Amino acid sequence: MAHTGGRRRAVESSALRSVGYDGRARVLEIEFVSGAVYAYTGVPRRVHEELMGAPSHGRCFGRVVRGRYPYRRIG
Repeated sequence: MAHTGGRRRAVESSALRSVGYDGRARVLEIEFVSGAVYAYTGVPRRVHEELMGAPSHGRCFGRVVRGRYPYRRIG
């Protein structure tokens, strides 16, 4: 499975620590404040853009990513 190779951007959030995206592979990588890292597959670029532009990254993640895309823990 492709992933972003650890290239994530830190975000200000009480739930998420960093977010990365590989547009070619359509993989969204999320690091949670717990330290767990998950890769979500099949995520369109617009979803990543919405997540990064949201005033609350954690709330947006819950609304547009969680439960909608296959995922696996990678770290």
